[in-house]
Amino acid sequence: MNAGGVVRSGLLERLGGPARSVWAKHDRDGDGWLPLWRHMEDAAAVAGLLWDRWLPLSVRRLIAGELPQGEADARALVVWLAGVHDIGKATPAFACQVEPLADVMRGQGLQMRSVKSMGPDRRIAPHGLAGQVLLGEWLQDRYGWSGARTGQFTVVVGGHHGVPPEPGQIKALYDREELLRAPGGSGRLWAEVQAELLDACAGVFGVGGRLGEWGAVRLPQTVQVLVSALVVVADWIASNPDLFPYFPDAVSVSGDERVAAAWRGLDLPGPWQAQEPEGGAQEVFASRFRLPGGAVVRPVQEAALEVAREMRVPGMLIVEAPMGEGKTEAALAAAEVFAARSGAGGVFFALPTMATGNAMFPRLLEWLDGLRGVEGSRRSVYLAHSKAALNDDFSDLVARSGRLMSVGIDETGGGERPSGAGAELVAHAWLRGRKKAMLASFVAGTIDQLLFAGLKSRHLALRHLAVAGKVVVIDEAHAYDTYMGVYLDRVLSWLGAYRVPVVVLSATLPPVRRRELLDAYAGGPAGAGAVDVAREAGYPLLSAVTPSGELLVRRPAASGRSTTVELECLDDGMEVLAERLAQETGGGGCVLVVRNTVKRVLETARVLRERFGDDAVTVAHSSFVDVDRALKDSDLLRRFGPPGKAEGRPGRRHIVVASQVAEQSLDVDFDLLVSDLCPVDLLLQRMGRLHRHPRGAGQSERPERLRRARCLLTGADWGRTVRDVPVPVRGSVAVYGRYLLLRSAAVLLPHLEGAARPVRLPPDISTLVRAAYGSTPVGPSSWGAALEEARAGFDALRADQGERASVFRLGEVGRPGKSLSGWVAAGVGDADDSRAGKAQVRDSRQSLEVVVVQRREDGSLATLSWLEPDRKGRPRAGLELPQDQAPAPFTARTAASCGLRLPMQFSYAATMDRAIGELEELYLPAWQGKDCPWLAGQLILVLDARCQTRLAGFSLRYSPADGLEVTRDDDA
Repeated sequence: MNAGGVVRSGLLERLGGPARSVWAKHDRDGDGWLPLWRHMEDAAAVAGLLWDRWLPLSVRRLIAGELPQGEADARALVVWLAGVHDIGKATPAFACQVEPLADVMRGQGLQMRSVKSMGPDRRIAPHGLAGQVLLGEWLQDRYGWSGARTGQFTVVVGGHHGVPPEPGQIKALYDREELLRAPGGSGRLWAEVQAELLDACAGVFGVGGRLGEWGAVRLPQTVQVLVSALVVVADWIASNPDLFPYFPDAVSVSGDERVAAAWRGLDLPGPWQAQEPEGGAQEVFASRFRLPGGAVVRPVQEAALEVAREMRVPGMLIVEAPMGEGKTEAALAAAEVFAARSGAGGVFFALPTMATGNAMFPRLLEWLDGLRGVEGSRRSVYLAHSKAALNDDFSDLVARSGRLMSVGIDETGGGERPSGAGAELVAHAWLRGRKKAMLASFVAGTIDQLLFAGLKSRHLALRHLAVAGKVVVIDEAHAYDTYMGVYLDRVLSWLGAYRVPVVVLSATLPPVRRRELLDAYAGGPAGAGAVDVAREAGYPLLSAVTPSGELLVRRPAASGRSTTVELECLDDGMEVLAERLAQETGGGGCVLVVRNTVKRVLETARVLRERFGDDAVTVAHSSFVDVDRALKDSDLLRRFGPPGKAEGRPGRRHIVVASQVAEQSLDVDFDLLVSDLCPVDLLLQRMGRLHRHPRGAGQSERPERLRRARCLLTGADWGRTVRDVPVPVRGSVAVYGRYLLLRSAAVLLPHLEGAARPVRLPPDISTLVRAAYGSTPVGPSSWGAALEEARAGFDALRADQGERASVFRLGEVGRPGKSLSGWVAAGVGDADDSRAGKAQVRDSRQSLEVVVVQRREDGSLATLSWLEPDRKGRPRAGLELPQDQAPAPFTARTAASCGLRLPMQFSYAATMDRAIGELEELYLPAWQGKDCPWLAGQLILVLDARCQTRLAGFSLRYSPADGLEVTRDDDA
């Protein structure tokens, strides 16, 4: 190799005619082909360049730490395994596939049967598996390796198509020798050619003198995974004919020129090389986050930076602090320190929903923009969820980044991207694919993307490589249930083994869950203080653990921002609510009413509009088409956001009726809160939207009656006395379960009775959450039987969730030296951010997603009639969607932006099948395939001119004000 890491063309001169004739790739549409020796050199060269110029330092250190000569050995290992990964193509089972190329090999004495005569037996010898067997035999024959040692290296070859072989597959292939080497005299020549290729690779790639010593190495499974992923990436790049042209066109180009040109064309941005921020917290936060004049860093933010700096080895930091305390900024500041000390090459910010991911993406870009002034180089950035292409911030970045190489259209939308030079922050073309997106350096995305790293699935090693080189930030950790927690804990155990720095953020984390997270990351009980951490009642609280289990706890002071919330029970009933709000808002005021189901949202809004008028009520929930949902969030922030940022806050009475979408990541501020009974941690989140910001001295700018923060708790029959067990409404029980609702009501009783004590935020947050999620009895003794009965159901549900989640959950990190063979056996196949993929890591039924369009009176189809122009002023409403040809890209993208997830009624098997059948009756061939990537494969829901339709026995009505309303036909 030369100094730049490019492999010189040394294989050819070491090979005889038969070995030179072995082919690796063939152009199905032409005469182009690639010999195996050339693809070996290409892949090895790419692997060396990936190591030198793309791989984060933290990953290089992890691999190097397990080999006798450190980084020199590690780099050589990666290059060599990339070079030999396709040795299984030098077998009759593979070579027979293209008859003209097989004939050339036969002319060199390498006899083989035809594809037809070989028949289905070929399936026993896929070339990855065949390569694993051949490499293992060669290591034992040439270097005396034991069979027990070979697997930890050869599995990289066997698994380079995404699934490491299982032991049974290996045994079956050993029993079919003729698939590896033709029978008779030709079999000897096949064996000689295979050995000749492997001998040449060992010499040219510089490992011949190292393999003897490596035979005693015990590679941890973490290293096997990372090396496997690197070989996959190298193979994918080296297999791209736009970068590495096939013969005969490439014959006259030297290996060095070929690789250099390909690397220039690929133009992958290098990893982030973080510099530890200098100065005090005020200086750091002011430079990174553009604090407004006079703003002071909050104690939690200062403490997060201090803990990150104090940790001997970067590990996991859990930040528990009230809503609005700047936890996001604290996480990014800690991430900068962790990255500088660990060598991490990027950040992944995991959020609970696509909406919260979309909200985080511009904040991530703004932070990176601040870092550019410090470090100044190109960085790859990505928004990772299934509808990222519809996000304007991301699509703008894609357009600015341009088509950096010649690749096909992918899910980011193609067709509208201009060519051009890369920007400083780029959505790199090669990293836009479904399986490659997480390899970008900086990613904001849904928690599913992280949980997939704990799901046995194809190309799982790529997901591990993607997170192993980053700092991982997990937001809203309290939002993930037992089912998701099973995956999250397993992922944390692997992240700890990779020594990946992790920051976990939560406003309301149950103490038991805190301990479980710490233990998972540390790979066992997190030091002697683990129990104390679980009992820790301080708030705000920072808990940190290193990968080896060393604990650190800090109790920063509160910022001084506090709210005292008076709680009051309100009988459930729409007219009761309307009458009470009339009393409370006679002098004006902004009210947030949070319901636990969309059905209750719409019922409530209907009654309140009848009482107060349409203009006085706004609806927000999850059953809006994507573009309307985004506008809803923007509108709420514009009208109810912080003073100085929001505009148009209603001066008169206004009521926002919302579902749980109001709980997370919206910096909105209301004068009065009404909430359905829900688990106490979620109620506290909802309270975080009440008097969130000061409005005048003593809240003097709020209506006089609403200057005290109050929450009216409804959604239950509270009974006549405190001895009566509350009866939550059915919809709430269906969403949260009776046990958590009763525990919540029980711990809130002291704040609800007679001369009740108000809830103090933040001081009471920890106390209430600990009590609600603890095992200590709560509530009056008369509630005991009801709570025990509810607990039995709750425990059964959690056990069932855990058992179901464990079916496809990745195993624990294996002992050093144990091969990855069978690593993802009995897995789910491919996993992605589709509705099916999400259902694998979330305890939810598969939901139907549709694209919503309208049918005009003349029968033609069009985009929805009320859509506003896009950022560039281009009209989007009522654009015609031709049925006999692919719509124009902008029109198709506009239609796709009106995606809608149908509610739970359509998630039951019989109803779903019926709905899909009815939706598939509209099949437009012109909308399928490459000419229409936005709409290909989508189910289209067509509304009539009045925005109504029928589907699977339900009547559907949609409006931009209320979203989707569903009624069963016999109830209509």
